[in-house]
Amino acid sequence: MRLAVLTGTLLCPTGWTASEREAAMLAVTHAAKGIAGWDAAVSAFGRRDTQGWQLAMAQPLHALRAALYVQAALRRLDKRLGSCIALAVSKGVLPDGPTPRLDRGHGPAFTRSAALLATLGPQRRMAHARGGAQHAAFVLADHVARGWTQAQARAVAEHLPPGAGPTSETATRLGISRQAVDQALSAAGFPALDAALTAWEAI
Repeated sequence: MRLAVLTGTLLCPTGWTASEREAAMLAVTHAAKGIAGWDAAVSAFGRRDTQGWQLAMAQPLHALRAALYVQAALRRLDKRLGSCIALAVSKGVLPDGPTPRLDRGHGPAFTRSAALLATLGPQRRMAHARGGAQHAAFVLADHVARGWTQAQARAVAEHLPPGAGPTSETATRLGISRQAVDQALSAAGFPALDAALTAWEAI
């Protein structure tokens, strides 16, 4: 099976308590559940330690979108939050079943993603193991995401899922005006990101 494996570790502000770090991990967990509902393909999520996580997707098409969704989920909680995220797309095996256990997954996609994560840090947060244009897209997307405010991240998180509705529906869900949603998305650089995601997913 060809898998996209995202391996990440939280980047939390200095002095954060264990409970605050747990809240951040729960935000990632919730984001992973949302990603699992994007299509019918199998996906699996698991924690690696108190700050580490891994998401395997049988639909590699949405890997960049998924990485940005995780970043938005964290920044909507606190604008100082983020995650290093390493992506590898390669062969991998997930156990059968409706909710496969990630700790039983194996293959090059898992090992390459984990190895790439070890090269990342606060100054270089997102990378694609393949390099080239796909890695460049990850680097640029990370640069844009780092500037999101909480309000911008909330709006972006509503529009990253495939087939997201119009801004008027987002405004209703968030309890703000449509104009405020449009302004937040524009300030967050979402129109350019959306165009980039469309191009990425057309490959």
